[in-house]
Amino acid sequence: MKFDYHTHHERCGHAERSIRDYVEAALEKQLDIIGISDHSPYLYSEEDHLFPNIAMAKSHFPEYVKEVLSLKKEYEGKIEVLLGVESDFFPEHIHMYKQYYAKYPFDYVIGSVHHVEGLNIFKKDRWEGLTEKEKQKTKDNYYTLIQKSAHSGVFQILGHIDAMKGYYPEFSAIQTEAVDRTLSIISECDVAIEINTSGKNKFCGGWYPSDEILERALYHGVKVTFGSDAHTPARVGDEFEEVQNKLKEIGFKEWAIFRQRKRFMTSL
Repeated sequence: MKFDYHTHHERCGHAERSIRDYVEAALEKQLDIIGISDHSPYLYSEEDHLFPNIAMAKSHFPEYVKEVLSLKKEYEGKIEVLLGVESDFFPEHIHMYKQYYAKYPFDYVIGSVHHVEGLNIFKKDRWEGLTEKEKQKTKDNYYTLIQKSAHSGVFQILGHIDAMKGYYPEFSAIQTEAVDRTLSIISECDVAIEINTSGKNKFCGGWYPSDEILERALYHGVKVTFGSDAHTPARVGDEFEEVQNKLKEIGFKEWAIFRQRKRFMTSL
């Protein structure tokens, strides 16, 4: 079975083309399942469209859901189209997000930490001038948020759990026990993590998470799934087979697919 649970489209303001274009790309690449998971609006803001180049407007969300559900019906028998969302994780607002998502028939919700200490994780100069102790504290704070997202009960998938290395590859070398502790908590909470192939487009190259983290994830019994994090139709399913082979090499036997917020395991 071939699938991709992490794709975006033009509503978020930094991806290209329509949802239909992503579905068609998935068909061309012979995927069995294509999940649409655009960025959630900033629900806590009084503004309808707080950051137009980062996430969709609140007023656009119902039409987003309606369009995915329409395409799900239209493409039935050709490819399975699933309704998802990539949700920012703000611990102080999680109950608001949980109540909002309960209104819609999501197949899955991806929880992603994009902000730590008030700054975007991809802000290129955020590490400048920090001491080694301060860097370690920042990494610990990042993983504390991921732990809280696992505990929240809102998410079926946790997105790109070492993406903070994106524009700072040295992040991976910062010594802390937080990563292993986080994987243990993710396992206890029975939430899956994604192998996200979009890291190739950042300074770090490669995937999120690293092979080393995937080895520890296997040790802790963490379930895994696949998402390209495509922001262009051309990247749908990108490096699916390579990820599949690497997981087998590491020792995984199966990975997760989702429908109606329920997880099903399928063999690698």
